[in-house]
Amino acid sequence: MVRFRRTALAAVLTVATAALSAAVGLPAPAAAALPTAAVALGDSFISGEGAGAYSPVVDVIGASQPFPGWSAPNSNAYFCHRSPNASLHQADLPGVQARFNLACSGGQPYDIAAASATRAKGRQVAAQLDQLRAVGQTHDIDLVLVGLGSNNSSFTFGSVAEKCANRFIADAWTGWWEFWAYLGGPVEQKPCGDADLATAAQFSAATAETTAAVRQILTTLDQIDADGQHRIVFQDYTNPLPPELAQVYWSEDDRDDTRDKFRALGAERYAAGCPIHRASLAPGHRFSQGLGTLVNSVRATLAAEFPAADLVYLNVQRAFDGARLCEQAGSPTGTLATPIRLQDGPSGVFVTSLSGYDKLDIQRIANACGTYFQTCQESWHPNAAGHRVLGRCLTGAAATASRAVSCVRAPDGTVTVG
Repeated sequence: MVRFRRTALAAVLTVATAALSAAVGLPAPAAAALPTAAVALGDSFISGEGAGAYSPVVDVIGASQPFPGWSAPNSNAYFCHRSPNASLHQADLPGVQARFNLACSGGQPYDIAAASATRAKGRQVAAQLDQLRAVGQTHDIDLVLVGLGSNNSSFTFGSVAEKCANRFIADAWTGWWEFWAYLGGPVEQKPCGDADLATAAQFSAATAETTAAVRQILTTLDQIDADGQHRIVFQDYTNPLPPELAQVYWSEDDRDDTRDKFRALGAERYAAGCPIHRASLAPGHRFSQGLGTLVNSVRATLAAEFPAADLVYLNVQRAFDGARLCEQAGSPTGTLATPIRLQDGPSGVFVTSLSGYDKLDIQRIANACGTYFQTCQESWHPNAAGHRVLGRCLTGAAATASRAVSCVRAPDGTVTVG
């Protein structure tokens, strides 16, 4: 009863104070400030794919989805793979009181304003803008980390990686004539070239698509942010593979990857996490650089459209220097990226060695990845250690006075942003 009377009295005094202020022309008492927040939007390099310990994800109808089992549909919201080890949670962000990871593995520009569930191969989650609006109702958004561009309606990182890895595996285990004799048709076995990854026209279309989506993010933030003050960090991508493999991975049993069939070398590179032709590495790095150009172009275009906006381009293409898969002997130990790992069906047990498997075994294992994509979707992504490095990159981007910064890892492991 005493508590009720005090509460009632406080309410009366508040009303009386407001009335008195209005009568004498004084300003009304300020509303309580909302707690501050940092938010992540975008795709797998932001969500924490590869970093493990994934959190349950609320689906499009509001139900929390924990791990549903390896044989569940890949569209399940859980497979957004939002990790507490993601870079958003690793960064030092003074003054930020809460962090919200709204990114989703496989996310595309389409998923920003529309529910991912409404497109082909989308996940059962609401539009990222709808999720952002919900955060804006309870928090003052001070920082937004955006990672978009590697997946779009023209190409996706997963399809590019799958294409190049499959070509290497096919080349390693099967002679050219065996595909006709055993599998009934030709399968590409040559290294990936630039046009196999993304053409200039596809990059142009992806840039326009990504720009339109991020424009909607900026417009929405201007509508919902409590104080109108927020920094938006545009992060690009780092290649999980080096410009050149360590020499120990060049050949095995006196066979390199320019020969017809090289199973021992294929098994060695798979175990190390880098089943790829050496000739595919340079096109892969040009693809990564193209993604960087895409992201920077998006930032530049929107900076001109929103001159008062606080927009920063974060280049992380050299953040994993010296610690990429197969860059040093002993890979994948000590690397900052996840190796390619497949399951032989949705068993939950990863195949870490392909030694002893024949070509039909390899085909079966590869088909499991196609049928149950979640069994291999962590492949070639930043691991938990990689996300710690990306968190340091974000720390620098959040504090910089520059409009563009690069995050670079030195040979001794030191990471600088500038």
